[in-house]
Amino acid sequence: MQVEIIDVSSPQWLQTLQNLRHDVYHLPQYLFTEAFRTNSKPEAILIFEGEKIFCLPYLLRSYTDLFGKSIILKDCYDIGSPIGYAGFLLNDVAASDPNFLKAAIEQLIITFQARNVCSAFFRLHPILNQNINQVLSSEILQISGETLSINLNLSSEEIWRQTRPEHRTSINRCKRNGFTAKIVNYREYIDEFINIYYETMDRVGAKTYYYFDDKYFRGLMNLNEVIHLCIVEKDNEVACAGVFTECCGIIQYHLGATKSQFLKQAPSKLMFDYVRFWAKERGNEVFHLGGGLGGAKTTSLYHFKAGFSNQKHSFLTLRLIIDEEKYYHLVDLRAKTLNTEPEKLLNSNFFPAYRCEI
Repeated sequence: MQVEIIDVSSPQWLQTLQNLRHDVYHLPQYLFTEAFRTNSKPEAILIFEGEKIFCLPYLLRSYTDLFGKSIILKDCYDIGSPIGYAGFLLNDVAASDPNFLKAAIEQLIITFQARNVCSAFFRLHPILNQNINQVLSSEILQISGETLSINLNLSSEEIWRQTRPEHRTSINRCKRNGFTAKIVNYREYIDEFINIYYETMDRVGAKTYYYFDDKYFRGLMNLNEVIHLCIVEKDNEVACAGVFTECCGIIQYHLGATKSQFLKQAPSKLMFDYVRFWAKERGNEVFHLGGGLGGAKTTSLYHFKAGFSNQKHSFLTLRLIIDEEKYYHLVDLRAKTLNTEPEKLLNSNFFPAYRCEI
């Protein structure tokens, strides 16, 4: 097998993607924005065997501030996914050979070991990586939740029929009350979206992690035609807005927000309704809504999304301990920093456990 590590400045990154069905999360522009947000280094690993191709983008991270200023770890890293569902990509000939995927993961581990990587965590793509749990071991693969999508190949009538009755009622009521939805230029409306987004995060008591800064939202502009903003207006006032991406026939819901004064009217239901039919008209195949908070099926967010479709996907995460001795040493260090027991971190189901916040 041949292995190459490339960064976002390499033309080979986009050249490779031209031969693979991919999503926004695999684009170098997206990885660059995520790397800036997380203070990490964006890279992709390419593994070849004949005509078979394995491609996996990721963020290379150091351990800054995890264990206090008194502990300095040099040449020690871990790997994480960008926010969303990146996962790995295979061309058709590679996807038809399960043994190649297993061998590629083994080569991945060997390569990371040589680069002083302690652990690696990947959120897999519910559509592009579906059924991978039938190939890879449950020791490294975990079902971490469930996501939902809308099959845009269905007729418009069937898509509407699969919508929960209370959602249909809300959508029709919004239309009668003068709410209108449309796709607008991301650059022109981004300031308005940011204001509504922060208002929403304040209202729901979101964790600091979800308070993306201004530079993050403006960094998404680099996605150009891949990024879209949908707004719902009432009397020329924006009631809600959502960021969506479009790549290789896949529409992704990225972020959304609603002004508090319009919550009772639920304009976000009209927004999702508009986007799905807009996406269908543009020839896309699937509208991935995502899952609940943290991948859970019991949250109100998941229940909301389930009102638009009954098409479900397993949300899989790939969890690799590359250097076991170092991994458990870091867990011990983190436990001391947090004044808790290592077992509490290990039993939290957070990976890697030494990045747990409890």
